[in-house]
Amino acid sequence: MNPRNHEQDIEHIFDRYCKKVLKGKNIDLQREDKRRGEREVTFSSLSARELAKLAIEDKYFTDEYIFDILGESVNVSDSDLAEALTALPANRREIVLMSYFFDMTDAEIAARLNMARRTVAYRRTSTLKELRKIMESED
Repeated sequence: MNPRNHEQDIEHIFDRYCKKVLKGKNIDLQREDKRRGEREVTFSSLSARELAKLAIEDKYFTDEYIFDILGESVNVSDSDLAEALTALPANRREIVLMSYFFDMTDAEIAARLNMARRTVAYRRTSTLKELRKIMESED
């Protein structure tokens, strides 16, 4: 056996092995690209509504209205709502803020303000009607 032929045989075997490995890797990459293409969507193909779900808007310099209720601050960032709340009498505004911002029941509010629970319920519902009228008139 000629040593030169043996070396060529080894080179051919190694060459064939390298080609098989590269061909297999190429097939793997094509399959991966196909799977990725089936699952992924480009940003340009998304609707504005879908893009909005992916984004978060930071609000650093917005106007916040602060109401002091029970020694705690209630921040209202909606200017229309804050103006409507400011137009209400202070005692009625407190009832609405305690109910909706502190999640207090009518009985808890009545105990805090030393009044009957039914009075709190009446004032809350009538104040909400008044708030609705104020906000509708601003539009």
